[in-house]
Parts: sequence; C-alpha cells; structure tokens
Amino acid sequence: MTRMTRPLSRRHLLLAGAAAAVISACSGGGREAAAEAKAKAGGADPYADSEWRKLTEVEWKERLGPKAFAVLRKEDTERAFTSPLEHEKRQGTYHCAGCDLPLFSSDKKFDSGTGWPSFWDVIPGAIGTSADHKLFYVRTEYHCARCLGHQGHVFDDGPAPTGQRWCNNGVALTFRPA
Repeated sequence: MTRMTRPLSRRHLLLAGAAAAVISACSGGGREAAAEAKAKAGGADPYADSEWRKLTEVEWKERLGPKAFAVLRKEDTERAFTSPLEHEKRQGTYHCAGCDLPLFSSDKKFDSGTGWPSFWDVIPGAIGTSADHKLFYVRTEYHCARCLGHQGHVFDDGPAPTGQRWCNNGVALTFRPA
C-alpha cells in the first residue's frame, strides 16, 4: 500500500513554529543559562556579584521605560528605523541603557542599512553571547556583560576587518559624545 503525502500547509508550518517556540522557552537558555554555563566552566565573570544582577523585575521596570524594559529584560526587538542612534555620527561611546557599561566605540559603527545601529566590533569584555533558538535557525544573541541586558544579535555579514555586524537595539543604548 502506498501512502500519499501532501505538502505542508501554512497551518502546519505555524503549528510547528509554535511548538519549536514552546520547546525553546521551556528548555531554559537565554542570558541566565549563559551565565550559569560560564560559571560551571570555571570562567571568571567580573560582574557575577554586581548589584545590577540583583535587581528585581519591578526595580528594572522602575528604572527603564516600557520599550527599553521590553528589549533589555524581555529580549524584545524594537521596530527597525525607529532609533535616532542609527543616524548618530558624532565621536563618542555607546553605553548599555540598563547599567551604563560602555559597549561600543563610535569608530566601530557603520551604516548596515538594516534600520538598527550596527558595529563591526565591541569594547573587549563588555559583551556576553548565547544561542538564540527563537526562530527556525540559531542566531547568536548578545547581552551586556554587567547587567545581562539583551542588546541584539551578531551576524557574520559585516565589514572588514572583523566581518561581523553587531546589530543593536537603539533603545538598549545611550550615547556619550567624546
């Protein structure tokens, strides 16, 4: 007996995506798992005892606006082309909007055309990464090393010399002119 197969319908694809999202959410992951894995591996985390890591969700909500809270603490993404920092051209430093840790230098910024501030390199020791399984493929998410606030994702389609594009949510940054 032969069995006929039908192509996957849109409904089946949506259900499969929802199932993948549930599995990903239930499997831990994210910045907390990355910090735990680093600690278990014996990696020195200079910010492990930081006061920023002890703040409660309520305290973060009091410190951040709704959009910054959604991005930094809930790993949301701001709409493309909405951040004034995408067009910032002055010399200076980009800091985490959560804890003010310097993350990027303006001399590493470039116009990626994606609608978000993008950089080809980070300030050493300022960023941590983890695997993001929220879509149908794995992306590398990055976060502030001190407060673990979500910043964005890094891709391998940036300019020389690194070939990287650190695509950042503008609402997760503040800019300090030189």
